[in-house]
Amino acid sequence: MSQSNYKLFPAFAVPMAQDLLPNAESLNAELKTLLLAREAEGARYANPNPSLKQQPGVFESDFNLFSWQEPCVQRLRQFCWGVLGRTLQQINNYSQEEMSRLQIYSHTWFHVTRNGGFTILHTHPMASWSGVYCVAPGEMPEDRPESGVLRFHNPHHYANYFLDPGNVRLQMPYSHGTYNVRFGAGQLILFPSWLQHEVLPFYGSDERITIAFNCWFSMRENENGGA
Repeated sequence: MSQSNYKLFPAFAVPMAQDLLPNAESLNAELKTLLLAREAEGARYANPNPSLKQQPGVFESDFNLFSWQEPCVQRLRQFCWGVLGRTLQQINNYSQEEMSRLQIYSHTWFHVTRNGGFTILHTHPMASWSGVYCVAPGEMPEDRPESGVLRFHNPHHYANYFLDPGNVRLQMPYSHGTYNVRFGAGQLILFPSWLQHEVLPFYGSDERITIAFNCWFSMRENENGGA
């Protein structure tokens, strides 16, 4: 019998990455204290021109969080950029020399979400990669399993126009449905900025605290003047 040439493979995949910050408890405690204190100062740290309609129960900061010099912020910045760099190198097959010339630009901010707060469906134009880090997931009511879930929508908009027994039960990564992230403290998720996503309503007596960023890049010239 001849060897089979059969192969099942994803032709149009959406790259995503995740990681967990080791021993995140102490860092998250410092971040939580700092971010709640900054939130309490109101307009001083709030985003003055939010691109999305701000929902009741959600505080969004301005977009320069990773420029803060507090040690807890800079340690988180190092972790996030490290995971992002690893992802970019792997997915683009960059050499170490190319990685040394990669220049990152970013907007970074934090959200404090309280009972009933949510974020509407959106993308992040003019960026290539986005990420969300969970400082505190907040209370997880047993009767609200989707409380505070970060939901990504399948970009294959025509894939479920016709459903029958041949495709109705496709499993990941081929499924037609959404991809949900129910955060744990210290979890980081990276995704292409064009991917539609939203945060479902949070139901808890405490706070859901996350840090988010959008990134775009350039390649510095090498020593010989080439790109």
